[in-house]
Amino acid sequence: MTDTVNAIVLATELTAAWLSNPNTRADADAVPAFLTSIHASLATLASGEPQQGVAAPEPAEHVPAVTVRKSLASPDRIISMIDGKPYRMLRRHLSTHGLTPDEYRSRYKLKADYPMVAPAYSEARRDMAKKIGLGRKPKAAAAVEPAAAPAPTRKPRRAKGAAPAD
Repeated sequence: MTDTVNAIVLATELTAAWLSNPNTRADADAVPAFLTSIHASLATLASGEPQQGVAAPEPAEHVPAVTVRKSLASPDRIISMIDGKPYRMLRRHLSTHGLTPDEYRSRYKLKADYPMVAPAYSEARRDMAKKIGLGRKPKAAAAVEPAAAPAPTRKPRRAKGAAPAD
């Protein structure tokens, strides 16, 4: 009894949330149909039985657009195995397809060290980082500054309107 009550309450709350969405435009006839379908789905989930007409999705066989050798043939670009287009860096391209680098590697059975960045691009970024000084360890303050010579002494400033002292 409590499972049925909880399913009804939950279905009612979900329907209310669906209706409170400003992008939802529902007719008066659509609301009871939506509530009934939500309740049926919740009751099916609560019982633990598989839903009718819903088959478990079979894992799709992903066929690479190019071979591994061809994808790494150019030092300037890496060719994506998803669509066969060249990229300097694959990470953003993979995120648009909802993949992480590890998922991409496992999907196409690539080695763990398969690069996500073209070698020439990586080298250019490395050279730029070295040029601006990234990666260097800070030197000791004494080694950077040579022995300091005594600072020249300055004459004290005279007050405004005061006569110069001779």
